[in-house]
Amino acid sequence: GVDLATVIHSSPSMRNLYCVPASIDLAGAEMELFANFDAQDRNFKLRQAIGKFMAEATVKPDYIFIDCPPSLGLLTVNAFSAANEVLIPIQCEYYALEGLSQLLKNINLIQKALNPNLVLSTILLTMYDSRTRLAAQVAEDVRSHPLFTPITLNTVIPRSVKVSEAPSYSKTVITYDGS
Repeated sequence: GVDLATVIHSSPSMRNLYCVPASIDLAGAEMELFANFDAQDRNFKLRQAIGKFMAEATVKPDYIFIDCPPSLGLLTVNAFSAANEVLIPIQCEYYALEGLSQLLKNINLIQKALNPNLVLSTILLTMYDSRTRLAAQVAEDVRSHPLFTPITLNTVIPRSVKVSEAPSYSKTVITYDGS
């Protein structure tokens, strides 16, 4: 219920990087959206907040990334309604492929009902463990799918303990260990 400008924080370690961090308050946000807004309005609260911020900002961001949970709750619907593009990180594990087809159906529903401009632009393979056949097979399945071939990045994000360690030092993985 507050303006984005009042909750934006600058990164202490990266110039020109700003974020609106999640907090425990988001735990009740879906219920609040459901209870306090009509069906059409509640799907566009984030789009409205970003629009207001962009209209009033003296320095406008080049990009806005909205990180979402792998579900289709009201927060994710709001993100899809506000976004122009979707980047899907896919863990190189079996169940990630299973969830991908459901996510694509949900994106199609959002395109039809709420945001016809939404485009699936990028797939990024993550948690890739080159020691396992499963990771290689998942990567091959994604890359060989006709819909995904042109949008799947060649770069993969390897599985690394550094990703898990970084938050315990209050750092991003890039500032904790850029290599």
